[in-house]
Amino acid sequence: MSYLEILQSHGLSQLQWVAIFLAAFILGFSKSGIKGIGIIIILILAFVFGEKASTGILLPMLISADIVAVSYYNRHTQWRFIKKLMPSMIIGVLVGVWVGDTISEVVFKRIMAIIIIGSIGIMWFFEKKKNNTIPHNKVFSNSAGFLAGFTTMIGNLAGPISNIYFLAMRLPKNEFIGTGAWLFFIINVFKLPFHFFVWKTVTKESLVLNLTLVPIIVAGFFLGARVVKLISNVNYRRFILIVTAIGGIIMLIK
Repeated sequence: MSYLEILQSHGLSQLQWVAIFLAAFILGFSKSGIKGIGIIIILILAFVFGEKASTGILLPMLISADIVAVSYYNRHTQWRFIKKLMPSMIIGVLVGVWVGDTISEVVFKRIMAIIIIGSIGIMWFFEKKKNNTIPHNKVFSNSAGFLAGFTTMIGNLAGPISNIYFLAMRLPKNEFIGTGAWLFFIINVFKLPFHFFVWKTVTKESLVLNLTLVPIIVAGFFLGARVVKLISNVNYRRFILIVTAIGGIIMLIK
């Protein structure tokens, strides 16, 4: 079967395919280190497939992009932060699996938006004060890990939470990207069986669709990687703060 025949077999309109290709390109672009624009991907796929079904479409796309990202940024990974976050993230994912069918998506998104915007306000305040204190207590890391795990299971919305944590840890640009890449590769693979066997949002048919999008994701990643090289560490921190705040606002009003 040719590439064109595979596309036609899914019964999607041309507009829907354009939207899906755009989402795949933005995903690759964001995984290169242009953080904070993931909310756009979620909105596009929810428009095409619906809220819950879109989480199963997106997950294999995320894993594909994660594989490229960990290969590219592997040498910059700070494993000590992954070890801190992973146990509480796993608990967050398991809780997310349990409540995923009962929690109101509208209420969930509103609460998350408020948390994100409030956290950004706190981070911005400390940025302005030039406060270089790094929070090392377990309450902070466990809370961030749990929230990231829970939100990534419910709606692939963990990006803003992890952004805030890594900004608080004052990770330089490449370490920020490399550590996040491995963290989410591990947790996304952990989530896959739950989407396949429990929620049934990942199917053989959806995986075929995902395979058609891999070249678009890779192209977006390498273009994004070129852009990241042009951004200084200071400007990268500011960029992450701004786009994460915008994502929180979009989530609040959607």
